[in-house]
Amino acid sequence: MIARIRAALLPWYRAHRRSLPWREASDPYAVWVSETMLQQTQVRTVIPYFTRWMERFPTVTALAEAPLEEVLRYWAGLGYYARARHLHAAARDVVERYGGALPADLDALLALPGIGRYTAGAILSIAFGVRAPILDGNAIRVFSRLFLVEGDPGSARVQRRLWELAEALVPEDAPGDFNQGVMELGATICLPEEPRCDSCPLAGECAALATGRVAELPQARRRAQTVREEHVCAVLREQDRVLMVRRPPEKLWGGLWELPRARRRSEESLAECAARAMRETVALEVIPGAPLAVTRHVVTHHQITLHAVAVDAARGTPVATGCDAWEWVPLAEAAEHRPVSAPQARILRALTGGLAHPREVN
Repeated sequence: MIARIRAALLPWYRAHRRSLPWREASDPYAVWVSETMLQQTQVRTVIPYFTRWMERFPTVTALAEAPLEEVLRYWAGLGYYARARHLHAAARDVVERYGGALPADLDALLALPGIGRYTAGAILSIAFGVRAPILDGNAIRVFSRLFLVEGDPGSARVQRRLWELAEALVPEDAPGDFNQGVMELGATICLPEEPRCDSCPLAGECAALATGRVAELPQARRRAQTVREEHVCAVLREQDRVLMVRRPPEKLWGGLWELPRARRRSEESLAECAARAMRETVALEVIPGAPLAVTRHVVTHHQITLHAVAVDAARGTPVATGCDAWEWVPLAEAAEHRPVSAPQARILRALTGGLAHPREVN
């Protein structure tokens, strides 16, 4: 069966693979960047980010030499910002230890920040032609259906079984094409809903199709309960500038700039929360004013509503107490020239355009 799967999948992939920018420049660095960006992010979203990134940071050395703040600015909007910080830190390690060339060794790759078993397998197989397995969401779906793998795909037992299958299936010859073929099959044919089984090159080998269980597999993972939060950011202006702070690196959105922000407590009004945000981040006492804008954002299982509230300084001088740094930033440049999260960017652009009354921004 393994031989039949390989024989069917490889020619299908070579005939039907999508033209993607990282496939046209499949050096180890491009593979590493693309696979990191593609974690928990759709292909169509990644393409423009990858193109801009490679234009600005075309090599590992270029990435290592860039300041982290600029790296985060080119990542801004992709989310899960630890990925960018890990890329930057790992690039510096690669320059220091390996002269700027990614090593073709599993243990060496796994020792780099942010590189796990899947990313290491992708780099080794696609860029170096080394026989190494991969297991992403698409591969999990394909293998679960081909071999009737039951149970929670996130459990240790099922993960172990899926990695065993991935290891057994990947061939010595063209391991990169095979691994990409598995991912491409999951992305375009073996879909979560309404899979195109009539177009699948592996239909004859699929145990789930033969037993009428395609829709059941992989079994749904247990999802964390949705947490709804309200955050409030304080908008303090000084002529055409706005006070912004940089998040501590170890926090959510670490290293990004934002309007001083706090999570709203159950008993707080928006005005009270805005005032507390200023006290906790820059030790300023302020007089809260009117709400300006609101936007909504989802981070994993957190649904966040972000309110922007105008404030006026009452007394004090900004001091970086609950932030990494603070600065007066020209409002017209804040969203475009600083690394900011997507919800903060929406608020800042709305403020730049001028708001006659509070409104929701998207």
